[in-house]
Amino acid sequence: MLTLDRATYDAIVAHAKRDHPVEACGVVAGPAGSDRAERLVEMVNAAGSPTFYEFDSTDLLQLYRQMDAADEEPVVVYHSHTATEAYPSRTDIGLAMEPGAHYVLVSTREHGNNDGPVEFRSYKIVDGEVTEEEVAVVEHLPTRSTT
Repeated sequence: MLTLDRATYDAIVAHAKRDHPVEACGVVAGPAGSDRAERLVEMVNAAGSPTFYEFDSTDLLQLYRQMDAADEEPVVVYHSHTATEAYPSRTDIGLAMEPGAHYVLVSTREHGNNDGPVEFRSYKIVDGEVTEEEVAVVEHLPTRSTT
């Protein structure tokens, strides 16, 4: 199960709506080994496409260097679908290279960047196998244990 705090969930949805009709993309980093989605990093879709997303390679390298320095890892990798349901495409599955990450898809097909609900779903994608998982949205993540 993926647990997100309300602010992170709202920020991912806002990013997807703001970038519509181009697919939005980003990462939520967290402490290595913790599964805590703590630090949202909006990325630019270098493809600039309504049907495909691509992280800018320079930005992605910089993000991974920052995460390494802070002992973080990508907990969530997210992007939006602007005209289809929030389910990974064959391309999405092929690009899923973080077996520990939650892959979040937000579909803005119904309302675009206008007010209205979105479809928000999360998946584990390991070795090409897609498994949908529950998403829990809480006001605040539980306090991190220091033991």
